[in-house]
Amino acid sequence: MSKIISVNAGSSSLKFQLFEMPSETVLTSGIVEKIGFEDAMFTIKVDGEKIKKTLPIPDHTKAVALLLEALVEYKIVNSLDEIVGAGHRAVHGGEIFKESVPVTDDVVAKFASLNDLAPLHNPAGLVGYNAFKENLPSCKHVFVFDTAFHQTMPKESYIYALPMRYYDEYKIRRYGFHGTSHKYVSLRCAELMNKDVKDTKIITCHLGNGASITAVDGGKSINTSMGFTPLAGVMMGTRCGDIDPAIVTYVMKKEGLTPDEMDTVMNKQSGMLGVSGISSDARDIEDACKEGNESAILTTEVYVNRVINTVGGYYAQLGGADAIVFTGGIGENDTNIRRLVCERLKDAFGIVLDEELNAKSRGKELLLSKPESKVQVWLIPTNEELMIARDTFALLGE
Repeated sequence: MSKIISVNAGSSSLKFQLFEMPSETVLTSGIVEKIGFEDAMFTIKVDGEKIKKTLPIPDHTKAVALLLEALVEYKIVNSLDEIVGAGHRAVHGGEIFKESVPVTDDVVAKFASLNDLAPLHNPAGLVGYNAFKENLPSCKHVFVFDTAFHQTMPKESYIYALPMRYYDEYKIRRYGFHGTSHKYVSLRCAELMNKDVKDTKIITCHLGNGASITAVDGGKSINTSMGFTPLAGVMMGTRCGDIDPAIVTYVMKKEGLTPDEMDTVMNKQSGMLGVSGISSDARDIEDACKEGNESAILTTEVYVNRVINTVGGYYAQLGGADAIVFTGGIGENDTNIRRLVCERLKDAFGIVLDEELNAKSRGKELLLSKPESKVQVWLIPTNEELMIARDTFALLGE
């Protein structure tokens, strides 16, 4: 048995889960928030209960030291030497990394060379890795890339209709994200359907504050909605998703905005927040819909419209589908959006949703469609941390 820790480092946060492998038993999980602040928060689950502390945590190295000390203090491990592997979420692997890899100095250098493609995420991933390397010097480390699953897309799915020199010189293309999530739920869906994933056509909908949809053919991504950055695709909490690119220069000229200011508008002021004027949180939008708020109702309709347009296109590209999977915060918990998406697709896809089951189902693995449904509809909570642990465990011997 081996203990593997899955790590997801953000610029000011650090999420983790500790697994016993290969049984995939979760020994503990937690999060460090507001790293760099005097009132940083550390939460760890011990024997099913959350223990929370507020204290100064100046940097990621201190955050990692704190969580590792807690593992011993609460007797989750007897010694840190029991942790033989650390799997790190690495957001952008570009075209360099097509699968998870053991970390070497060369891998670190190549990963750092991609910082321009993900300036908010890749440097944070490196900071997290360095902090664990410092605190667990004998542990083996693995990078698991968000983009890797989508490296199977055919060229016609990822090339933009721009001068080819932009691809040749700057690698501007569709990369896609949430790959670890799409891979997990497509594999799990095939398992639940008692099928070999190679014999399936599945459309996975990772709908959360960030949202992406992927066409998975035989276990491989052939198209995905996010693009060069996570801004592309369907409408999200604060991100606009796909828009006419001419809007960007038009608004910049009208309002005298700099490129960075326009980027902020599209990434942080748009989406559900921008259309509703209420909130970026789908729960707030749902509550406002129940009160008859017209902006909230419009927001929901626009969101559903963007989802079905994408799902419909992928259905055609796949040549049909065996299943649609809902995952992510909205996909797992927003019963109304799931209902509306399935309602809009029912005639074209032959979906027969069990509306009573859907209405009371949140966050649990379930088949939401009735037996006569031509396309199955599944609710499958994602588990990116488990996929990271699996890849890390698989690479330990290499």
